[in-house]
Amino acid sequence: MAVSKKDQIRALLKNIEKGDPEPIAVVNEAKYIQHNPQTHEGSEGLALLFKRLSKTEPKVNMVRGFEDGAFVFAHMEYDFSSRKICFEVFRFEEGRAVEHWDNIQERQGPNPSGRSMVDGPTEVTDLHLTEANRTLVRSFVETVFVGRQLDRLDEFINEAGYIEHNPHRMDGASTLRAALEVSERGYRNIDYKQVHRVLAEGNFVLCISEGTLGGVHSAFYDLFRVSDSQLVEHWDTIEKIAPRSEWKNDNGKF
Repeated sequence: MAVSKKDQIRALLKNIEKGDPEPIAVVNEAKYIQHNPQTHEGSEGLALLFKRLSKTEPKVNMVRGFEDGAFVFAHMEYDFSSRKICFEVFRFEEGRAVEHWDNIQERQGPNPSGRSMVDGPTEVTDLHLTEANRTLVRSFVETVFVGRQLDRLDEFINEAGYIEHNPHRMDGASTLRAALEVSERGYRNIDYKQVHRVLAEGNFVLCISEGTLGGVHSAFYDLFRVSDSQLVEHWDTIEKIAPRSEWKNDNGKF
């Protein structure tokens, strides 16, 4: 039986623990496009990165893994001498990975509701609703996060059952609304500017966006669980985008 793209990526990332080059063969070095600004191009750059990381006695855990056509996206736990949470995205072409994006953040928490950045359901359901859920999440992020129409928050979120995994917020929509509101000085701490990609499988949808956090150019990866056409659970990572002068490739974060 053929190995799924998701399982190939699981093996690739688990390989960080050992630095074994064999799983890296899933990457097509001739076509590979790397969007992590801190990593060199190609599988050679990946092999060197994995070899370096393997010396830190790392631990790697794919908490959630999904497939969306040519894409695999995964919610990861890493321990590279410090604990990190990451979303990894790979694009496949002719059975091999040819493009990669990621967003990584130091693990923090638990949040005020006692939740970690990764706990909660992992099972994919409602595959027949994948496109409807993708549309719902895109509409939510573009309307509320980018468009700042906070009065429409309740159209998308189940207030009574909304579960929050952001390390600084509690369950329910109130702290989300407060985080998005403009301060008395007219300042937006969280400011989404553009949605770049929305990936989905069943009841899970990952939205990849660009904006600023505290005035710092940042990438926002937001994973939502959808139930009965409402957003009921949220996980995220936020990463500062390094200045162009520090990039090790020319492909851009997005």
